[in-house]
Amino acid sequence: MRVLVLNGPNLGRLGRRQPEIYGSTTHAELASLCVGWGAALGLEVDLRQTNHEGVLLDWLNDAADQATPVVLNAAAWTHYSYAVFDACAQLTAPLVEVHISDPTQRPEVFRHTSVVTPHAAEVIAGHGIDGYRLALESVARLRQDPTQG
Repeated sequence: MRVLVLNGPNLGRLGRRQPEIYGSTTHAELASLCVGWGAALGLEVDLRQTNHEGVLLDWLNDAADQATPVVLNAAAWTHYSYAVFDACAQLTAPLVEVHISDPTQRPEVFRHTSVVTPHAAEVIAGHGIDGYRLALESVARLRQDPTQG
């Protein structure tokens, strides 16, 4: 089964951007980890990152059309993009929201709101890069038994 792992703005700078919050793993290393974790779960992982909101929306629309499960870290768009909200609303396969840090524990109040959460079968936050492994495990479980979401 194919799963999209979609990362929003600035996540391509993992390993360099605020390592005290996001860790030292680079985006390329994250991609490699996700492919390996996915393979162990019988998932074909297609990991993508963009700094352009329209590109993310196109990927979400394609996922909706193809009933492809999505692991989504919408990054800053999580907190205010109604376009991302609308794109997530049309997904029919499992959507798992993931965040490296826990936005609800961050000092910036704007980070405490997610437009993705209302459409997510599960939210995984605050587990660092390992959150992506947990999210892939969640997708695998949800595809086996959709009632667990």
